[in-house]
Amino acid sequence: MIFSTSTSHALRALTWLAAQGETDPVMGQDLARQLELPPAYLAKILRTLVRRGILKAESIRLIEIIEPFEGVRARPGCLLRPDRPCRESHGCSAHPAWADAKRAYLELVEQGTLADLRGPVRRGKGHARHAAKG
Repeated sequence: MIFSTSTSHALRALTWLAAQGETDPVMGQDLARQLELPPAYLAKILRTLVRRGILKAESIRLIEIIEPFEGVRARPGCLLRPDRPCRESHGCSAHPAWADAKRAYLELVEQGTLADLRGPVRRGKGHARHAAKG
């Protein structure tokens, strides 16, 4: 599943913050500079996360970060008929291939947490990069 730019930026920002551990608060402009993101856009994303109460929680499930930006697309349905639920009975022709991928994705986002993505922060070319556990 490919996420919107907002979701990707939210995941990047929260993963970077989580990797910093218990440090002093980071200014939004500094975070935007570290991640090479537009400050106003990142501020809007962070406000959405603050309203949801998930800006700092490492134990937050990934779906709770993704859903505010993706809505119903956060939990995909049928691959060929996205407006319909994906079902074993009467599955579309893509169902056998899609079912396993969808199941793995849902397991990751519904059970995985921000802490699961936290990895060492690598600095290079003037910005932060993070490595996900895998």
